[in-house]
Amino acid sequence: SLIIFLPTLLNISLVEYGFPGWYCDEEVMKKSASVPKSVHSLRFADINVIGAIGDSLTAGNGAGASNENDPQELRNNFRGLTFSVGGDMDLGIHITLANILKKFNPKLFGYSKNSGLTSDWANAQLNVAVSGATAANLSDQAKDLIQKIKDHPDKVDIAKDWKLIHLLIGANDFCAWCDNPEDESPALFGKRIKEAIQILKENLPRTIVVVSGMIDMTVVKELGERNSRCIPYHNYSCPCVQNTNFTTEQMRGICKEYMREEDDIQKSGIFDTVIVQPFFEKYDRAPFLPNGNVDLPFFAPDCFHFSQYGHSVVGKSLWYNLLEPIGSKSTSVNLTDLSSPLNCPDPSCPFIRTTKNSQDCGKYMT
Repeated sequence: SLIIFLPTLLNISLVEYGFPGWYCDEEVMKKSASVPKSVHSLRFADINVIGAIGDSLTAGNGAGASNENDPQELRNNFRGLTFSVGGDMDLGIHITLANILKKFNPKLFGYSKNSGLTSDWANAQLNVAVSGATAANLSDQAKDLIQKIKDHPDKVDIAKDWKLIHLLIGANDFCAWCDNPEDESPALFGKRIKEAIQILKENLPRTIVVVSGMIDMTVVKELGERNSRCIPYHNYSCPCVQNTNFTTEQMRGICKEYMREEDDIQKSGIFDTVIVQPFFEKYDRAPFLPNGNVDLPFFAPDCFHFSQYGHSVVGKSLWYNLLEPIGSKSTSVNLTDLSSPLNCPDPSCPFIRTTKNSQDCGKYMT
């Protein structure tokens, strides 16, 4: 049976968002009887290791910042709050993919905690995302991640453990595109992502790469247009969004081309274990409150990165996509509707959805 729970909003300022008491039927939460040999029959409880590569949205820049006048807070990497591999608190208080997976496998290893740089092993763990990174930096991050895993054989059995690596990139590529369109072309963007995934494939067996699709950066432009206090932050972090030489449609167009490159990697079939989650695909407007105002608490004080509340909402959207079959995944998200439940895996296909089990799940059921 499918068991769902409605969320609890922890305070009126929407600073945090969790699902206390969430659980699913034991049949969908259990591990496989033996370690799966195929990614297409991979249950969520079979994942022993989680890690991430990417930019400041995965490093958690400013997520826990409460004072817009404190530049250090805005620069801090609040890795434990990030929507993919953050492990601060628990699911009852903060929604992240890692906190959900901990419900399936309490021994999950690799999620980040608190704040710190990638060199801070105790907190960063296997979150090797670096602020300011572009797709050109992903190969080096992949190598860093592999080395960290190899350095901890007491925690990770490289050959046997199933590993989930999350990838989100593109915001800084776009921010550099205005000044250097040739070096930040969509074709190069896709090529660089493929190179990083190839490195992971060659060095990390039993690894599934979950790619959260590129964000439409015109959302940031809209924030500046509606909130003048955001503009100085945008001029510092991404001048491209205020560049009057390009129209909003031109900016949206380049973001869509980046998105297509990511989707083409999955469609090509060259990586059997790469799954694109397109929940941001049609996210082209800032989240609005019922009164028509922009939902600023969704963002960190710099009006660019996600707040800890924003990370919770995005984490929920990522989870939704993981449960949906390829070809039927949601491509738009409602970032202000908090009433929807946190779903459980489908008992008829309780796996991370892949190209093959999305077509015929029955053959992978054991």
